[in-house]
Amino acid sequence: MTLVAFLLALGVLITVHEWGHYRVAVACGVKVLRFSIGFGQPLLRWKSRKPHAGQDTEFCISLIPLGGYVKMLDESEADVLPHDAPMAFNCQPLWARAAIVSAGPVANLLLAVCLYAATFWIGQYETQATLSAPVAGSVAEAAGLHSGDTVLRAGTSADDLQEMASLDVLRWWLLQQDASAVYLDVQSQGKQSSRVVSLPALEKEALSPDVNAWQARGFTGAWSRAVLGEVQKGRAADLAGLQRGDEVLRIDGKVLTDASALRAAVRASGQHQSPVTQVWDISRHGQLLHIDVTPERVADGAQHIGRIGAQVGEPPVKVWVQYDFFDGLQQACVKTWDVIVMTLDMLWRLLAGHASLDNLSGPLTMADYAGRSASLGLGAYLSYLALVSVSLGVFNLLPVPMLDGGHLLYYLYEACTGNPPSPQWLEAMQRVGLATLVALMVFSLFNDVVRLGWLP
Repeated sequence: MTLVAFLLALGVLITVHEWGHYRVAVACGVKVLRFSIGFGQPLLRWKSRKPHAGQDTEFCISLIPLGGYVKMLDESEADVLPHDAPMAFNCQPLWARAAIVSAGPVANLLLAVCLYAATFWIGQYETQATLSAPVAGSVAEAAGLHSGDTVLRAGTSADDLQEMASLDVLRWWLLQQDASAVYLDVQSQGKQSSRVVSLPALEKEALSPDVNAWQARGFTGAWSRAVLGEVQKGRAADLAGLQRGDEVLRIDGKVLTDASALRAAVRASGQHQSPVTQVWDISRHGQLLHIDVTPERVADGAQHIGRIGAQVGEPPVKVWVQYDFFDGLQQACVKTWDVIVMTLDMLWRLLAGHASLDNLSGPLTMADYAGRSASLGLGAYLSYLALVSVSLGVFNLLPVPMLDGGHLLYYLYEACTGNPPSPQWLEAMQRVGLATLVALMVFSLFNDVVRLGWLP
């Protein structure tokens, strides 16, 4: 599943990217010699039965699937017959060359809009925007948010609130607001009316590479009842006599509002030097029971936490989210733009040293996420494809030699000076670009290996 999903994702993204270059090149009258998906030895070749005027393009699927290319007629690469000279890439006006080069990344961004729109039109089940208890002492708690509150709308002012269809939509929206003040229209459990709460702007110091705008405000996740799921044999929960379906009401007399509070109470027990016995009040088949539970004390990095060896919390409530044609298209454009902004922001943080290079991911992580998203359904997989397509489009527009953005940088120089860069300068920059890309690939692969736990 993972390999198939990954190869399919690569095939779609690379094909669309190269098709953008190819289609604009043909439209500008440039002769395309080869359109290849992949590098190296061609595995499959064919030519169109009805080629465009002046075209005799060879289409290939090649051995190495990590990229592709469009080879165009160019006097700088090979001799060109006099009658073909007007169709050479290097003979085209500056605007045409820039359009051909930028068409690949633009095609990826347009693909992302289409994919996001498809997910919104198809619809999918998403987690309801019902919040678990906020972190004690956090901005969310100070604003008056409680366990079980459902966020109906949100905005940057009390008079301009937009609907929050799910927890995913709310989380994504909050991440876009960064440290700004926000307003939430929330409905408490069992209440018909709602109220608007105000969360003040965050201090800039509250945000860091490891703490985003969602976490900094004290949000934890979706609300679910403090019910036990599968209980592992021989672990603390089993030894205490706890069973699947037990609802935990109190621990040591403290009322638990949700599964998040239960997890926090269990984890906190490990902070003591020796295992601590807790008194749990549980509801089992309508009966109230008092059970002594001694969580195991286990190491978690540099600290110790408590564990009971049981699944905590029932699945959160799901809601069906689907948009009509125009709303779905609008949402897709907004989502694509938001992802572009977030991608550029992360790149800036990496360059400025405000984010760790550990955030870089490579093909192994991409393959892992491809498999996971495919297992969740069509909507999740299309969203994954859209996210990677945006990343590919933005990355290729970076002003780095060897990338499309590097070529656009050369054209900008030509537009300003009236002359293209010298061959010697171009060769030197190509070497720098190649070294940069190889270094990024090696580092991202190392991050992948560490992230996937393949190193001892």
